[in-house]
Amino acid sequence: MNYWLLKSEPSVFGIEHLQKVKSAVWDGVRNYQARNHLRTVEIGDLAFFYHSNSDPTGLAGLCKVIAANVADPTQFDPKSDYYDPKSTPAEPRWQTVKVEYVETFPRVITLDELKASFTPDELLVVRKGMRLSVMPVTEAAAKRLLKIARAG
Repeated sequence: MNYWLLKSEPSVFGIEHLQKVKSAVWDGVRNYQARNHLRTVEIGDLAFFYHSNSDPTGLAGLCKVIAANVADPTQFDPKSDYYDPKSTPAEPRWQTVKVEYVETFPRVITLDELKASFTPDELLVVRKGMRLSVMPVTEAAAKRLLKIARAG
């Protein structure tokens, strides 16, 4: 099993939304490096749900990958902000995953807390200028994050 960090703005789609709908396609990723990470995600992997552009920003919960290498449906929808006219169903440019809700942490683990607890080499999200919406998390960092999250 691998671990990931998935970022989303809670005003668009937050951990509460995922809890309500139970599972969802993680759509709208339009960065090639993030997309390449998504291409390596496997069913059963766990992902930390990170609330970005919010107050506070930080880890809000956990989700599990239930489908991998899913063609992002928004790339084919001309009405979507994420439409890609160069992408076709036969040759999609954007793959994603489907995740299901696992848990909401008792509190958001803020970016400031993460910066105080991890080096940029240990956890990419604390690296200055790191803006990827999908990034890997090492097993060692994941275990520490879960311990922090469950301590309340």
